[in-house]
Amino acid sequence: MITPSPTSKIDPTIARGTLGSVVAASATKPAYITFLVPNTSYEMHLLPTGEIKAQVGKRLLGTIRAQARRIDVVQTGGQYVEPVMGRPRRVQGTVIAIAGDSVVVDAGVAIHCRPTDVRQQAGQFSVGQFVSFDVLDGSTFTAQ
Repeated sequence: MITPSPTSKIDPTIARGTLGSVVAASATKPAYITFLVPNTSYEMHLLPTGEIKAQVGKRLLGTIRAQARRIDVVQTGGQYVEPVMGRPRRVQGTVIAIAGDSVVVDAGVAIHCRPTDVRQQAGQFSVGQFVSFDVLDGSTFTAQ
């Protein structure tokens, strides 16, 4: 349960969290934000696709997009994003929607993942399936 509990309905495909920090670009890394997921230890490093108007420590709503190497349907395990701190590298969770060419997975936070394996299409998956996949570098966040 998110604490404090939301008082208004939010689309389940929208990621909700807190802005942990905004990190400027360096010589070797692009600028990124730290997205904190409520009631977890997750500190996801995501590339912003536009201006982030929220202040550090304040609520942040938007869409997390990732590219999956290959999406596999699995039978056991839990919902997670790995590693806990850093850019997402592995995700496992339940399919909650199909949005265009992406599969929306609930892994503690909603993540829109686009399969990059040419043998897979988002339409091949269905709501309720439990899936697992590796994430390519460059996961993004688009604020609402």
